Amino acid sequence: MRILISQNAPAKMTAYEPLREKHGADIEFRPFFQIEPLTSREFREQRINLPDYTAIVFSSRHAIDAYFALCEELRFKVPETMKYFCTTELVANYLQKHIVYRKRKIFFGDGTPQSVVALIGPKHKGEKFLITKNEGNSAHVITSLFDDAGLDYSVAVMVKSVTQDMHDLDLHSFDIVVLYNPADVKSLFGNFPDFKQEAVKFISYGRSVVKTMEEAGLEIAVKAPSPEAPSAAKAIELYLESLK
Repeated sequence: MRILISQNAPAKMTAYEPLREKHGADIEFRPFFQIEPLTSREFREQRINLPDYTAIVFSSRHAIDAYFALCEELRFKVPETMKYFCTTELVANYLQKHIVYRKRKIFFGDGTPQSVVALIGPKHKGEKFLITKNEGNSAHVITSLFDDAGLDYSVAVMVKSVTQDMHDLDLHSFDIVVLYNPADVKSLFGNFPDFKQEAVKFISYGRSVVKTMEEAGLEIAVKAPSPEAPSAAKAIELYLESLK
């Protein structure tokens, strides 16, 4: 049983060991795309003037790195008064790579757009917000909440997904392929425009990729996460167990 997972190999393989030991699975990790920051030229096309904003919303570490790299390239010195609203504590802690961490100006939610808007509340309503996002990802959920709250904001793409060359792979040599991101699907068909699923079984991990896979005509054997399959490894295990 050969399995292809569209991610970098994790530092710890503990979750995947049962698949190898119990099912004899041969697991290969291969990212289908790379996250890269926008160039200053690409960023300028959005007509975003960084000094106009007094607060910024981050949902990923990639966006943080891209933002500060752009600030340096565009010679914009980020003021100490800038306020940072992050979707999670993990993302907020990553800011320490670029700035002195001060609780009075860094706020983090529980991973939901609703929690970010709740953090803003009446206290920070007067700020002008820059919402950062990945190219191709929708910001509709958070922008609709900002609209409802009457907040002043703009949306800026900070990073892009770059398709990786996978022509050395024979996808039909794998029994199972696990996809995580709409960019995985874009990369798959970018590399193999005439790809037909045939006997390959696909597992999706994450809500965002499901619609893209279905629109591309890919049949999904298992959708995760779910109560029964909280991880990709568990989703694979469930599928393998169903074959018995």
